[in-house]
Amino acid sequence: MGWKRQNLSVSSLTSRLPKTGETIHGHKFFIGFGGKGANQCVQAARLGAKTSMVCKVGKDSFGNDYIENLKQNDISTEFTYQTKDAATGAASIIVDNEGQNIIVIVAGANLLLNTEDLREAANAISRAKVMICQLEVTPATSLEALTMAHSNGVKTLFNPAPAIADLDPRFYTLSDVFCCNETEAEILTGLTVGSPADAGKAALVLVERGCQVVIITLGADGCVMLSQTQLVPKHIPTEKVKAVDTTGAGDSFVGALAFYLAYYPNLSLEEMLKRSNFIAAAGSLLFPVDPCHLCYYTEVFSRSLWSVTLPFL
Repeated sequence: MGWKRQNLSVSSLTSRLPKTGETIHGHKFFIGFGGKGANQCVQAARLGAKTSMVCKVGKDSFGNDYIENLKQNDISTEFTYQTKDAATGAASIIVDNEGQNIIVIVAGANLLLNTEDLREAANAISRAKVMICQLEVTPATSLEALTMAHSNGVKTLFNPAPAIADLDPRFYTLSDVFCCNETEAEILTGLTVGSPADAGKAALVLVERGCQVVIITLGADGCVMLSQTQLVPKHIPTEKVKAVDTTGAGDSFVGALAFYLAYYPNLSLEEMLKRSNFIAAAGSLLFPVDPCHLCYYTEVFSRSLWSVTLPFL
């Protein structure tokens, strides 16, 4: 179950990222479906999870297309709402030859998702194994979703993106798993996070705020984990690959982790993170038609290798 953002993604490929005030030529352009929450949900579904989205899109052609896209990815749209009061959210993405990107988000209808919508999905939330939340809707709505899941014994996976420096303290205590990247960790803690050692220090700050488990992802350097029961940071490296596009790789990691938390709870957290690292790395090897399709290529690639390196138990 996910409390998530839906975005139309407008992507341009360039040899390098433009400087402030600079106009440069690109060599490819496309429009696709994305949004952090949607990518995470699709990844979990591609790995075999039964998933549902609680989200809001505009009552426009993009919104209609988005709902159809979710259905094609075997995601329940029972709680995917449409509104006439705002357009479907959009994201402008620029990707360079090294696979690095910059992204601007216009939230649109996402910000109109509210607690009344949440209450309509209350029964489904109470029966979920894992609830994923982000900060792509209003913080108050995400906080209410986490509260509802937590009170029903549902495992909560919180991805604080986009990050807010003065995050409500309750987000920390309501998160069974608190997963952010290095940039988000810097915003949340005020510390510089440029290495696994730095990430360990930032993770300790977040654990001290009440998180049960903290995971800080570091791109090509894998991730660092820390928990209330293991206060010594553990670095989990990842596969070294030549990334073509890192757009959605972090979302792929979160979606894979949610899948393992729900369907393979007896795996150690370290093993879950190794597999999630692997899936995220695999997805960055190809430039997909849209971010959600990253999950398809990831699924095919990772399943073909699991038989050798990471077999299912």
